Amino acid sequence: MKTRWKVSNLYLIAVFVILYAPILYLAYYSFNSGGSMHEFEGFTLEHYAEVFQDTRLLIIVLNTLVIALLSSALATIIGVAGALFIHRVRRHTTKQTLLTLNNVLIVSPDVVIGASFLILFTIAGIKLGFTSVLLSHIAFSVPIVVLMVLPKLQEMSPTLVDAAEDLGATRWDVLTKVVLPFIRPGIFAGFFMALTYSLDDFAVTFFVTGNGYATLAVEIYSRARQGVSLSINALSTLIFLFTLLLVLGYYAVNRRGAAKAKTLAEGVRP
Repeated sequence: MKTRWKVSNLYLIAVFVILYAPILYLAYYSFNSGGSMHEFEGFTLEHYAEVFQDTRLLIIVLNTLVIALLSSALATIIGVAGALFIHRVRRHTTKQTLLTLNNVLIVSPDVVIGASFLILFTIAGIKLGFTSVLLSHIAFSVPIVVLMVLPKLQEMSPTLVDAAEDLGATRWDVLTKVVLPFIRPGIFAGFFMALTYSLDDFAVTFFVTGNGYATLAVEIYSRARQGVSLSINALSTLIFLFTLLLVLGYYAVNRRGAAKAKTLAEGVRP
């Protein structure tokens, strides 16, 4: 048992090293005063200064944040409504079919999704740019929100709804004062996950981005093709730190919400 524990820990350490070593290597050379990633000549913040002095890049950052926040908010609203609908479906076959259709966008390759959206927008006459990127980000974020909210709905005791109805609550009161507060951790989790997916997405966005409009992922790819620039390292490091903060925020909100939900469930338990 002890040997197995050691082997499993060594395996996890190896996995984390493989995953995070390239990111740490990139971040390390973002402070390099030299112009390459072959030798560290000295510490400097000039590459971070270049990022904040680049007006075009700052506009792209603003575009990315607007797309991410707006698509995540709309996807959360649609995803919560979808999760509530799926949860209320009584027929097992119908529910499984809906869940399967919901999961298609998650398991499908990004290239296929991006090409499909490109064809759809071309046929529909939608100009590639802000609208096409926003619609595509909403589309692939909705299934994520549904998967985050559904487990919370399944955890909710039916006695909560029954007790509210016995006290004379309307359906709207039950939804806004009982159901939504209980599944709030799932809603926040879905929003944060949709936000991180939107910020990090490249493949789908690359297909639906038009001339004159870009997001950070597409811009970093374009700059990387032009040659090695340590300002790309600085920009990538900032994006990684921002994404890390979002993930930590998601876990903090999720744990706090789970604790409140557990307390609420214990309070109504006979």
